[in-house]
Amino acid sequence: MHAHAPRIDRPADLDAVRESYDKVADNYVHLLQTTGMGDIRRHPWLKAAMDVFADAVADSGPVLDVGCGPGQVTAYLAERGLDVSGVDLSPGMIENARRLHPQCRFSVSSATDLALDEGSLGGVLGWWSLFNLPRAVLPQVVALFASALKPGGHFLTGTHVGEGDRVRTEAYGSEGVRWTTHRWRPEEFVAVIEGAGLKVVADLRLPGEGQTGPGVVVMAKKPEG
Repeated sequence: MHAHAPRIDRPADLDAVRESYDKVADNYVHLLQTTGMGDIRRHPWLKAAMDVFADAVADSGPVLDVGCGPGQVTAYLAERGLDVSGVDLSPGMIENARRLHPQCRFSVSSATDLALDEGSLGGVLGWWSLFNLPRAVLPQVVALFASALKPGGHFLTGTHVGEGDRVRTEAYGSEGVRWTTHRWRPEEFVAVIEGAGLKVVADLRLPGEGQTGPGVVVMAKKPEG
């Protein structure tokens, strides 16, 4: 039996964040379907990063998409032939994911509540899904991912870049929400990942465009041996 990682601190606003994403889930899916906003095929650099990740983890074991939302990226990776499943904090998001992508496996869980066996995953994805984690909690979650990766396994993540935190009170169709976007400077974000014992393979800085602020994509590898 593999060992489990230590328990992670529960964010104080976890319930409010879950309720907020449940409230906007249907609007968010409608927005994705009408604008193509979440379709990485429309974003060449993001698609390139995802394709490199898919190639890197192809034969190395199961892949977990943490904070998968309505499952569009999970489904993309499944199309690439990966043994991938998705988890999300929001039951409303998971309900949509199961409806839209019945060929994929999804379950409801917070990133802070995952029971992951050590060395059990070939890849972990945190695709613009970890920014609600408080600054003290993100390093604990990334350490859990690092523990769960097999030697040689890969972690791919993207997040919002900036100074300080931004409290959201409405989103996706002016629905009232309550969550905090914890923005990171790229070098801070990279330091968190390296602090978990992962080796950063590449990072991609993205300028803000349209309604999207600047972002960073980081791919990291668990050292072998």
